[in-house]
Amino acid sequence: MVRVFVELGPARESSFAQPPSLLSECHRRIERFLADMAGVVRSRKGGVLDDSDHSALAGAVQYFSVAAPRHTADEEESLFPRLRSAGAGAAVQAVEEIRRLEADHERADACHAEANALASRWLSEGTLPSAETNRLAELVETLTAIYREHIAIEDSRVFPAAAAALPAKELEAVGREMAARRGLDFDRVVGQNPGFQRDP
Repeated sequence: MVRVFVELGPARESSFAQPPSLLSECHRRIERFLADMAGVVRSRKGGVLDDSDHSALAGAVQYFSVAAPRHTADEEESLFPRLRSAGAGAAVQAVEEIRRLEADHERADACHAEANALASRWLSEGTLPSAETNRLAELVETLTAIYREHIAIEDSRVFPAAAAALPAKELEAVGREMAARRGLDFDRVVGQNPGFQRDP
């Protein structure tokens, strides 16, 4: 049995004290796990998985089942509402993008649900029939296209706008909510990051 360990919390480079930066780092994980899934589908074509491919596919399923929904909640429940309320300066253009980003989330969620079900069947049964393998490949391709544009918009426009437009207290509130979704104590986690200094 292969044990799979997936980093579900914040990366070492950032902390919950800088939510836009941490959200962008989450995008790198999304890209990595999606590439892992694509690579396994492409190389194994529904056939028997070796330990490495089994681990990669299981890690992707776990990430997109557990961590990715939290990332979506971070945006839709914590960041986007505050950007909408800011309503001035750099936030204005970002707000115009939010409706599209939320629609992207809905499309991605539907694709992930089906892709995870197919990948989980592959993991449990050892192989996947060709029709299901082709469908999984289509879903991964669709997800790759969705995320390519989605991430580009957020990383280049929405997250920088949030960092510029939201007051420090609002950004801290976003970070606290993000930490709470992961069962973490904001003050303890941020206190472990010596590079962070709380605003007076």
